[in-house]
Amino acid sequence: MTMLADQIEFVVGVDTHKHTHTAAIVDRLGGVSETLEFPADPSGYRGVLARMGACGGSRVWGVEGTGSYGAGLTGFLQEAGEHVVEVERPGRPLRRNGAKSDAIDAIRAARQVLASEHQIEPRQRGEREAVRVLLATRNGAVVARTKALNHLQALVVTAPPRIRTRLDGLSTTELARRASRLRLSADRPIEDQATIRAMRACARRAIACESEANELETELKRILTDQVPHLLAEPGVGPISAAAIYLAWSHPGRIRNDAAFAALAGVAPIPASSGQTTRHRLNRGGDRQLNRALHTITLSRLACHPETKAYATRRLTEGKTSREIRRCLKRHLARRIYKLLENTP
Repeated sequence: MTMLADQIEFVVGVDTHKHTHTAAIVDRLGGVSETLEFPADPSGYRGVLARMGACGGSRVWGVEGTGSYGAGLTGFLQEAGEHVVEVERPGRPLRRNGAKSDAIDAIRAARQVLASEHQIEPRQRGEREAVRVLLATRNGAVVARTKALNHLQALVVTAPPRIRTRLDGLSTTELARRASRLRLSADRPIEDQATIRAMRACARRAIACESEANELETELKRILTDQVPHLLAEPGVGPISAAAIYLAWSHPGRIRNDAAFAALAGVAPIPASSGQTTRHRLNRGGDRQLNRALHTITLSRLACHPETKAYATRRLTEGKTSREIRRCLKRHLARRIYKLLENTP
């Protein structure tokens, strides 16, 4: 296997922040040549690229936070034809002197790139970034709707009996609809007026958030239908699950094989054998949103997909538990979805 150190002259590690970034030049043996700080704006990007170009030789950039503070630098470097890899926030081992600085973090990022067996490509922007912002905003709307409905339910519990009797026992949807149309009257007691005003505000907020979430989900489905229609055609895969999968996968070639995709999803079983016992344990790492998407698809298939139901029945007769069957199905799904995304134009 060819090591990265055999292909390059030096690594540029970058510790990213909102207003400034810090870069460290580290040679192939891990020696530090230079550290410098530059503004997190186009002029700063051009300056640091010119400085690295003056050093000569082949190089690779290890950038922390390629999807957040380092997104601008990553996009600029990729457009300039530079080789950029994503660096996870490096672990900080205990240090006797407690040393910590941006320069130290940049050096550690560069050495992490040198030590890594597999480099991580940054996720693409464009359509993927459009899906990310829409999904994040929809999730925020769903959370806000849930909070508003919970608040409304609490208001019903503590409302005066003359108001509570009109709203008690209704479904959540009907409660929000009724509460949004409550009317204020000046001849009512001040407690009633305040309670009605609060209920109406919560109900209207919940309805507005639901409408916003539905609108964003429709737009998500439109983009995903254009980008990964074959994924949406899979049984049990809806727009939200498809969006989480698309965000984690990003583009062909970024994830080297289906085992790496399963590890990213947290569905690759981890060996936990000892002595005469051979077993595997649950993987609690990886991208939890991707893991959640695979779990949702698995539950949907177990309920509605004939082949999956037949598989589960057969495995139950073999002595597997329901939890073990779900884990096997999620690992199978990770393999199938990865191959589908990689091999379909």
